[in-house]
Amino acid sequence: MRSTLITLALALAATATASATAKSDYPVAKRATSLPPSADLSYAVKGSNRGFPLVGTGTIAWRQGDGSYSLHTEARSSLFGKVLEQRSEGTLDSYGLAPATFYEKRFRKEPTTTRFERATQRIEFADGKVSYAIRGGEQDRSSVTFQLAILARATPDKFTPGSEWTFFVAGRRDGEPWTFRVVGTETLENAALGEQKVLHFSRKQVGSHEQQVDLWLAPELDWYPARILLKEEDGDSFEQVLEKVNRK
Repeated sequence: MRSTLITLALALAATATASATAKSDYPVAKRATSLPPSADLSYAVKGSNRGFPLVGTGTIAWRQGDGSYSLHTEARSSLFGKVLEQRSEGTLDSYGLAPATFYEKRFRKEPTTTRFERATQRIEFADGKVSYAIRGGEQDRSSVTFQLAILARATPDKFTPGSEWTFFVAGRRDGEPWTFRVVGTETLENAALGEQKVLHFSRKQVGSHEQQVDLWLAPELDWYPARILLKEEDGDSFEQVLEKVNRK
């Protein structure tokens, strides 16, 4: 019995390692970057959570300087109060943004912190069940939007319709490669900021269980995200539309 349990434990560990290795199969490339100025971005927020409509406001505080960055995102509903808080902090390297920590607190869920341990070159999650090697260019669910922005701001000619951009993205308890496809240039009608030309990115879906992510970045506004749309498999959604830019 004991030998059987040991064999089973080793098999499970090997399976977990193989899974982590497979998920870590993604392109690694050093690219030119150009960071937008520090700014406070204000958004109109709408969506749904377990069938309840969400309407409110949101903010993204983006700061960069002295080789580091920070992102602090909050969304508040007029009915439920704070429904989302995210904090991504780290440095800059030859791949772009290099997160050190990613904190997330969702509505009715416990907060989690994901750590990018540069000393051991591992991404570690709060529950300790899995970890991944840091190879270069890995992002979290907050920083990946601005990673796209700083790459597109540096070399906009490379972001042509149909081009694809892949990053390993860490979340609350796990991570996986995300591939964004450039849909093309669109016009976003914005009551607060007027008509904006935006570049639309859509996460390439591999399975139906994955979160759908669409981003619209505004070249005329330093490539800040003008619209962010998230859709879950269960029907929950979360949308942010930019209303105000206050550069610091």
